[in-house]
Amino acid sequence: MPPRVTFQPCGWQRNQDTPLSSEYDFALVNIGRLEAVSGLSRVQLLRPGSLLKFIPEEILIHGRDFRLLRVAFEAGGLEPQAFQVTMAIVQARGRSSQAQQYVGITPSKAGQGSGSRKPPIPLMETAEDWETERKKQGARGWRVSTVNERFDVATSLPRYFWVPNRILDSEIRRAFGHFHQGRGPRLSWHQPGGSDLLRCGGFYTASDPNKEDIRAVESMLQAGHSDVVLVDSMDELPSLADVQLAHLRLRALCLPDSSVAEDKWLSALEGTRWLDYVRACLRKASDISVLVTSRVRSVILQERGDRDLNGLLSSLVQLLSAPEARTLFGFQSLVQREWVAAGHPFLTRLGGTGVSEESPVFLLFLDCVWQLLQQFPADFEFSEFFLLALHDSVRVPDTLTFLRNTPWERGKQSGQLNSYTQVCTPGYSQPPAGSSFHPQLSVWDWDLRYSSAQILQFQNPGYDLEHCPDSWLPRTQPSFLVPGPPSSVWLFSRGMLTPLNQLCPWRDSPSLLAVSSRWFPRPAISSESLADQEWGLPSHWGACPLPPGLLLPGYLGPQIRLWRRCYLRGRPEVQTGLSAPVISGLQDELAHLQELLRKWTPRISPEDHSEKRDTNTILNPMEIAGILKGQFHPFWITRC
Repeated sequence: MPPRVTFQPCGWQRNQDTPLSSEYDFALVNIGRLEAVSGLSRVQLLRPGSLLKFIPEEILIHGRDFRLLRVAFEAGGLEPQAFQVTMAIVQARGRSSQAQQYVGITPSKAGQGSGSRKPPIPLMETAEDWETERKKQGARGWRVSTVNERFDVATSLPRYFWVPNRILDSEIRRAFGHFHQGRGPRLSWHQPGGSDLLRCGGFYTASDPNKEDIRAVESMLQAGHSDVVLVDSMDELPSLADVQLAHLRLRALCLPDSSVAEDKWLSALEGTRWLDYVRACLRKASDISVLVTSRVRSVILQERGDRDLNGLLSSLVQLLSAPEARTLFGFQSLVQREWVAAGHPFLTRLGGTGVSEESPVFLLFLDCVWQLLQQFPADFEFSEFFLLALHDSVRVPDTLTFLRNTPWERGKQSGQLNSYTQVCTPGYSQPPAGSSFHPQLSVWDWDLRYSSAQILQFQNPGYDLEHCPDSWLPRTQPSFLVPGPPSSVWLFSRGMLTPLNQLCPWRDSPSLLAVSSRWFPRPAISSESLADQEWGLPSHWGACPLPPGLLLPGYLGPQIRLWRRCYLRGRPEVQTGLSAPVISGLQDELAHLQELLRKWTPRISPEDHSEKRDTNTILNPMEIAGILKGQFHPFWITRC
């Protein structure tokens, strides 16, 4: 069990159904700051190795996940032990900071017996998992490649991935060597209408490929399409250092003891640039969604390392374009495939290695998802409570999901690399009988850390079943998409499409020619203008309506908001009216809003509110949603 501190209030008993954690647990690695308090003025910041200078009346544990746990010692009761308890935490943090090599836990350690435990979602660790997902997406022109089964092509790539049918594994091995860290082009998502979304690392320009290698690279990038768009994922998005700095500023601003005055708080929030980065990610993802859904084409996301922004953009594009990704099962599968299996360096990005490459890109992605959930509440099966649980899980070292940087490291730690022979059985992957393999738990084993009542809150009660993927679109929809111009190659950068002479940078290649200047489009300054541009096609191409199921979010001004329930959890006074992840909580929140409305109703003039409403009348769900989203009278929201 990873080192943690657990407090037991009087009369409280740990739920035996959730043996791994409780609301009173704090993993030591998750403690961002520890403070001892005595009286109104004596406060000591306790770092690993510090010596406590007084007997505290209470201690404050600030979590790196924005949580705040306040522990008070009873006078004459636990107070004599307060010094010992506090120093024990300080010393444990010191030992923890020196050895953060957690190995995760197995079901037997979690009290679940030694029998095999079926993963709640496919972990994308076997060829069978990948083949099942390929068939589900209807990607007939693709196959599962086993070229990296021994991790000898790239340790940061999964064992298996999708490549075009006509490309041999020997060609893949050579072609991938011409990309940064060996991360060549692979399929991320097959759009039902025929387009393909690919991702890859940057071209390794120092290499000298022969004609056959160049032809193989071009064939993989083209993926059988005549229209190809290369997207620079790093363009107009924050760098890793920018994301880290913005998150540090945000966390400092949201602490209860922030020195920022209340009238300066919103300006300070803007100064963190965090919301600007959320806005930039949503804008770019919207543009790419338009590119993928407007015409049948190959869209390639290219980032130098292919392990950060590519995962963020690919995931957001699928959330915007595919209703199945907006279900609870589909979203978990999406994160497992595009982040965990794809080799996002969680341990490094979350500060678990001690190197100066910390950058919470995954937390930025979760904030983007929360923004979508606020703008399209009926389109998502999961709730904000689920996003909070996932947000907090990245700081809990119970599973290997977020404790390793690559599938190779994760598999080596769990013992999966003792043999290169993979045994596939019906259903999800399970170890053969008599194997010494002990399956590790994944973050998706929610029932080990949350009660049944809490897991029920993962479901969004406002989810509209009409948005269920079964009732959305057939797998073949040629009427929605039209082919692009023949042999067209584009670079999408800074909101505009620029024609390219070639896909590969090494030398001129006549296989893919640039289109004539008449295809040169005007710059696109927003997702709306790009949508107009893409669907405002030449007359001989025919009309192409906006595909059903596609979401185009707003990102101007107040459309991007602060995730208060996550970032301001350390400020109880701010959380008033924000504790409504389920219907029962929503009723309490509604009662609070109506009470405020009763107080301010006498001050509303007749011209401000022509239709009088009985303040004792219960509002319907649509009106509730309107109040919470700010769609009703601005006077109410301003005062509330």
